[in-house]
Amino acid sequence: MSTILDQIVEKTAEDLERRKRKVSFNDFNSFEGFEKQTISYKDALSGTDSVSIISEVKKASPSKGIIRPDFDPVDIALRYEEGGASAISVLTDQPFFKGDLKYLEAISKRVKLPLLRKDFIIDPYQIKEAKAYGADAALIIVAITEGAQLNELLHAAKEFELDALVECYDQEDFDRIDFEQVDILGVNNRDLKNFEVDVHRGIEILQQAPEGTVLVSESGLSSGKDLAVLRKEGIHSALIGEFFMRQDDPGQAVKDLIEQTEEEFQRLQREDIEHS
Repeated sequence: MSTILDQIVEKTAEDLERRKRKVSFNDFNSFEGFEKQTISYKDALSGTDSVSIISEVKKASPSKGIIRPDFDPVDIALRYEEGGASAISVLTDQPFFKGDLKYLEAISKRVKLPLLRKDFIIDPYQIKEAKAYGADAALIIVAITEGAQLNELLHAAKEFELDALVECYDQEDFDRIDFEQVDILGVNNRDLKNFEVDVHRGIEILQQAPEGTVLVSESGLSSGKDLAVLRKEGIHSALIGEFFMRQDDPGQAVKDLIEQTEEEFQRLQREDIEHS
């Protein structure tokens, strides 16, 4: 029986062939976004003493359906920027997440924060496509690659001057990564095979990465306590989508979470001192 992830990848491959017939690989050279100077995603995530926040622009998900009915991607991104997010992730998968490359393009023209294209990337075409629509980085999911595909995608990201946030789910994925090519590692707390979430399961995997790797915890995070634990364990960044999307003011939610994280981290430090 195929998993949700299998279904998404199959649909992605079908849609990709259709898009290639409409816009060729070389056509992207003439896109306005293709000439944009990219912003370092790695620097943005590692530029704070606390846990930097990647705030996600996300309308829907396969497991939850429509998350934010009043969805204005540009307004949401601007609120994130004002609220203190370090970077932004933009869902561009249409069939399952109701995303769109046009959201990425529109946000790139209004927001100064670096942008991640979050999608199910299986072909270098999608990397160049991300660049053409204004992305500064692209998500590359280890679990949906095989053979030389992962290295091929990483080489494409380097060629088009995009950072790669390389995402794994388990030890098997981690063991496939060549850290000579990867300097931003994410672990998804949501298992895309069954969509169950374990907020802290990725910490042990992330801590195995070489020194100098930017470490990102993804999905299921919603509290200052969550992020304070990540900070204590040496995790640099947190990618958060659904929690912010369900708030009346996503930007204020970012600001509040940053403050709560600092309070919780100070509390954890006091507890450590008391128990030492």
